[in-house]
Amino acid sequence: QVQLVESGGGLVQAGGSLRLSCAASGRTFSNYDMGWFRQAPGKEREFVAVINWSGDYVYYATSVKGRFIISRDNPKNTGYLQMNSLKPEDTAVYYCAAGRGRWTTTQAKDYVDWGQGTQVTVSS
Repeated sequence: QVQLVESGGGLVQAGGSLRLSCAASGRTFSNYDMGWFRQAPGKEREFVAVINWSGDYVYYATSVKGRFIISRDNPKNTGYLQMNSLKPEDTAVYYCAAGRGRWTTTQAKDYVDWGQGTQVTVSS
């Protein structure tokens, strides 16, 4: 089991930036892929980005590609989501999630451990 704690959310104006962090404990951090998801009010949870266990493969949702950057620091057991050029439609609760292992997927059902989420609000 993995315990995940997100931080870094907040209120930002459109066009601004935020950097989310996800501190992990439990399973060996480099043994699993990590994903970021978000959920806006009244909407289903949606995939944002994924990074593989070693950090040399990343994949983004079309809606954030070119604006968001996912990364990880395995020695620090921490993952990151750098969010640039934020838009009001990026407003949501953002969650980091730990995969079952070294298996890259965009499907929420394939992630076994989740953080509590951090609110990101982008004002227009």
